[in-house]
Amino acid sequence: MPTYLTPALAWRRLREGNERFVSGQSSHPNQDASRRSSLVENQHPFAVIFGCSDSRLAAEIIFDLGLGDAFVVRTAGQVIDDAVLGSLEYSVSVLAVPLIVVLGHDSCGAVTATKNAVETGQMPVGFMRSLVERITPSVLTSLRNNQNDVNDMVVENVKQTSQRLVDSSRVISEAVEGGRAAVIGLAYSLADGRADLVSGIGEL
Repeated sequence: MPTYLTPALAWRRLREGNERFVSGQSSHPNQDASRRSSLVENQHPFAVIFGCSDSRLAAEIIFDLGLGDAFVVRTAGQVIDDAVLGSLEYSVSVLAVPLIVVLGHDSCGAVTATKNAVETGQMPVGFMRSLVERITPSVLTSLRNNQNDVNDMVVENVKQTSQRLVDSSRVISEAVEGGRAAVIGLAYSLADGRADLVSGIGEL
């Protein structure tokens, strides 16, 4: 059965799940055979989580979610490309997901590599260069604001990525303008497991 939530209620559900995870009281919902069987024909996730590929950042675990709860897209440094935009547009236009989450984390390797490239002028080889090129504007903004710590740059990257999604996709921007969806940016702490709100676009 579809669960029709407002963006605010979807964010509340994620927040409550993260609080359970942080306190060590995860309930591991929607992970049994019955839930699995109910999802064979369709899915009705209440959030799409666009996060970093880092192995320490498993979205379903840190928000205490189960099967069918979240539509998840991941790239290193949550870098946007056409496939990412297409996946997010699908979640909003076809699955009617009310909340897009951009999820970054401290000590991000992709942001650290970008910081090093900006400071040394030496770019990485291969397709890793593409990641660095796309994260560079966030690093430069942080440096202009005298924020030299990589974790400040992570937050800036989350903010810029969130805005870029709305600016780049008519599907997403129209959903936000119509109140059907919102975009939030979260910064996750590897040490304590908490996901803090750092930006929001739309009605929350």
